[in-house]
Amino acid sequence: MTQATAGKTVQFHYTGTLQDGSVFDSSEGRDPLEFEVGSGSIIPGLDRAITGMSEGEQKTVTIPSAEAYGDYQPGAQQDVPRDQFPDNIPLEPGVRLQMQTPDGNAIPVTITEVKDAAVTLDANHPLAGQDLTFAVEIVSVS
Repeated sequence: MTQATAGKTVQFHYTGTLQDGSVFDSSEGRDPLEFEVGSGSIIPGLDRAITGMSEGEQKTVTIPSAEAYGDYQPGAQQDVPRDQFPDNIPLEPGVRLQMQTPDGNAIPVTITEVKDAAVTLDANHPLAGQDLTFAVEIVSVS
């Protein structure tokens, strides 16, 4: 049986849960996720956990935050004056937006607080700082 090694294409089903057991993502009811092992296209801890698995194999693994979406960075929050937002943007906690850096790169942010004069934006990934558990099943390795 072919094992998942660097450069191989793997298709797998997964269910991702948080420490409280709530599901944050799943391939259930969808096509399996496909990626190239070692390509950096999925979180590093999950890529390493899948390496060495074979078709039909299943396992559950917990990925520490540092190997998932990183530790939460308090410095990734910024207050932006309210008057810098267009009127058509809903200013509510939880709304996801994209900011543009001075060099033109897009950064996804989440509104975390709305005050009278400013809106707090958080550039951390929504799952930053959280250990993630994945139940995976390898569908194919090629």
